[in-house]
Amino acid sequence: MLTNLTIKLKDNLAIPVIGFGTWQLKGEECRRTVSDALAIGYRHIDTADRYGNHHEVAAAIKDSGVDRSELFITTKIWLDSLHHQDVLADVDRFLNELELEYIDLLLIHWPNKDVAIAETLGAIEECRKVGKVKAIGVSNFTTHHLEEALATGIEIVNNQVELHPSFNQKELRQYCDQKNISVTAYSPLRAGDMDLPIVRSLSLKYGHSPAQIILNWIVSRNMIVIPQSTDKERMKENLSVTEFVIDEADLALLDSVPQGERFNDPEFGEFDR
Repeated sequence: MLTNLTIKLKDNLAIPVIGFGTWQLKGEECRRTVSDALAIGYRHIDTADRYGNHHEVAAAIKDSGVDRSELFITTKIWLDSLHHQDVLADVDRFLNELELEYIDLLLIHWPNKDVAIAETLGAIEECRKVGKVKAIGVSNFTTHHLEEALATGIEIVNNQVELHPSFNQKELRQYCDQKNISVTAYSPLRAGDMDLPIVRSLSLKYGHSPAQIILNWIVSRNMIVIPQSTDKERMKENLSVTEFVIDEADLALLDSVPQGERFNDPEFGEFDR
């Protein structure tokens, strides 16, 4: 059994390594699915303003009866709301929609070269200082984006990025590790990686599904992962990946999978700018 069930972000704040992603979940399906996730045992819920499901996540949390202190809630501010006053207004709106007194981790969803990162982070830091936000992070930031963000002197504790065996972000992960920035992997089961021969082989060897092999590899490499499923059995499987150990030699084989292209590369992405 793996022992790293949480990762410390800062004093008195740790994030569960297995979270539940809510991208593309809407309406009653979102409420039901998040309710199922909480009943199964998930305590880390990942959402975003852009997903349009804050109200449904709030309803699921209320339905669950789980104490707020046991939950870790991540949400994200969209790239067109990064000016100072927009950030302050959005954080208040998020708290109202989520029916929370604070957000555990607030991420800048995408970089935006047209807004100074110091302005955005400064506003989020104001929210942190008054207790509306516990920790600050980013998403889809490359090394040069992180360099600019860290130059502000404001603490960045997490970078959420696309990550799976065929796009393992090795260099970015090394940089984040040097700067004490945790990494969260989104889309961990995309891009056909579950059909990779090594993944299939290890699935047979360890008696766990290809998805579980990939998720275990991510957590074993000291990262956070936010898989999503609307199927209760798969949700249980995903949450249980810390219950077995993959040998280091086999983890190394997953590390060495040939690298492909980024899967999630929208026109507004600024990966090369």
